Amino acid sequence: MFHWDRGLFYNRPRLALDVCRRQPHGFVSHAHADHIGPHEVAYCTPETGKLYKLRMGAMRRVVEVPYRRPFEFGDVRLTTYPAGHCLGSAMALLESDEGSLLYTGDFKLGESATAERAELPRADVLVMESTFGKPRYRMPPRSETVERLLTLVREAIADGTTPVLHAYPLGKSQEATRILTAAGIPVLQHPTIFAVSEVYRQCGVDLGDMRLYDPALLPGRAVMTLPQGARDFRLAGIRRPVSIAITGWAIDPGTKYRWGVDHALPLSDHADFDELMETAERVGAREIYCTHGPAEFVGHLQAAGFNALPVKGSYQKRLF
Repeated sequence: MFHWDRGLFYNRPRLALDVCRRQPHGFVSHAHADHIGPHEVAYCTPETGKLYKLRMGAMRRVVEVPYRRPFEFGDVRLTTYPAGHCLGSAMALLESDEGSLLYTGDFKLGESATAERAELPRADVLVMESTFGKPRYRMPPRSETVERLLTLVREAIADGTTPVLHAYPLGKSQEATRILTAAGIPVLQHPTIFAVSEVYRQCGVDLGDMRLYDPALLPGRAVMTLPQGARDFRLAGIRRPVSIAITGWAIDPGTKYRWGVDHALPLSDHADFDELMETAERVGAREIYCTHGPAEFVGHLQAAGFNALPVKGSYQKRLF
């Protein structure tokens, strides 16, 4: 039904699934850089289509496949469902005479401030992302992480310093921005992040009091910028920063030292260990194949009674 060849492919009709090199037909689950390629035709949700064109060029050909509206791709029916990962992120349900296959892409089951909550259709075969497939990757309650974030930002502003948040420019930055603005904290964004946020706003996502970074506007505002080490992450005019990394990897105590920040908070846009196990249960597949995560997760699924295997060759992905 599918195979791996430097990326995942549905066999017949041939459809690349988040393959990064150019293909005649490519399904794009979301617009993170490690999931997109310069395809001849890209199939994705309307929101992902706009973000895909922002990153790959406005002239790219996109076929929009809105959530829950079946699309006939040859003799296969393709239906997208929300993945909860970032704006427009989608799972792909592929149905044919051979049965049904659900490809999750990157996903999260929990709440999001800027993405539609994930839905899990049932399928015969499940191909699931398993980034946080170790038992130690159990995220704390979202409310605790959000409260800690708001406390750090408010304390920094009260002390006359500048809270500087570091996150990936698509998804996490908009999530963190909306959390802050909903709490009455205005945000200035790095130009790369702001360009993505403008697409969010075009798609009807309200990000609140958010502006392009201008050092003259710093007092009383938080700053959203790229991760430490990313090209051009520094912004001129910030003299007393309090740096805060926003990443699911902050569940590891050493993350703040690796990222070179004062604080690191585990606000994740990937399913944690318990959500991965819940996904396997809810989809009810007779076969489960795991990609892009620790190989040991397959063993956890097998121990729980699932017929699970790794997708061989799929464990070299850079994790976001």
